[in-house]
Amino acid sequence: MTLKVAIQMDPIEAIDIAGDSTFVLGLEAQARGHVLYHYEPRHLSFREGRVLAKARPLTLRRKTGDHFDLGDWTTLDLSTMDVVLMRQDPPFDMAYITATHILEHIHPKTLVVNNPAAVRNAPEKLFVTHFPDLMPPTLISSDIAEIKDFRDQYKDIIVKPLFGNGGAGVFHLPPGDENLNSLLELFSQHSREPLIVQKYLPAVRLGDKRIILIDGEALGAINRVPAEGESRSNMHVGGRAEKSLLTDRDRQICEAIGPVLKEQGLIFVGIDVIGDWLTEINVTSPTGLQEVTKFDGTQLEKDIWTVIEAKRAAV
Repeated sequence: MTLKVAIQMDPIEAIDIAGDSTFVLGLEAQARGHVLYHYEPRHLSFREGRVLAKARPLTLRRKTGDHFDLGDWTTLDLSTMDVVLMRQDPPFDMAYITATHILEHIHPKTLVVNNPAAVRNAPEKLFVTHFPDLMPPTLISSDIAEIKDFRDQYKDIIVKPLFGNGGAGVFHLPPGDENLNSLLELFSQHSREPLIVQKYLPAVRLGDKRIILIDGEALGAINRVPAEGESRSNMHVGGRAEKSLLTDRDRQICEAIGPVLKEQGLIFVGIDVIGDWLTEINVTSPTGLQEVTKFDGTQLEKDIWTVIEAKRAAV
């Protein structure tokens, strides 16, 4: 079965082929004989009932500095595609949300991965609030008095933007740190969105575990350890990946959320677990596939495409 696959992502020339999950998803699709097209979100249009994208045929190879070829520009009617991979990086802003609304017009006849309506309704740091027994003490608010009261209760806190990504804008405020007022002023100058404030989890020094769920089933994990002097474990800010196995608590978390992910059409999801607590459910453009392969040889992109092909055949 040959599928026509359009990949909605950031510029292909800028990716790190040693770590990018979209790259290996594309390689695996290509190895299965599927035909690839590339376009950026800015090339997506809704015109008179049709969902269009200015795209180019894409060929990938694992060769640093020469990892892709793009053909001539063409305008795709995305309803004629078999699959659209929605893989652009956050921020989860109005442009991102608009793209989900547009793609919703073609899904599921054209299978969009992940389901655009579910992505829109599941921002990473908000979706997790539907599982309160699994998450650490958390406040989402713009109210300064509420934030200060939360800090008075828990003393040691993390403050971060509600729709941030990659560890940007994440602050650890230990007891006695006098920067909270200045920090709140800074955030208010740049955004009207609420902040997310959480009890600091010392276990983060041992790592922030990324668990990959495919169609609701936990199939791989890595541990991301913060660099010396950092409270953030994101790879973008110097976090170090280590091999990791699932604990009983990890499995309990995955068994609780897995059926919900499957039901909502969230095929490829990466969750973050610190110690015993679920902190984020990443559905927009999850990463971690190549890191899992590095440590245990498992190529989860194969599992993802097996699920995609089965779901596409069932449409």
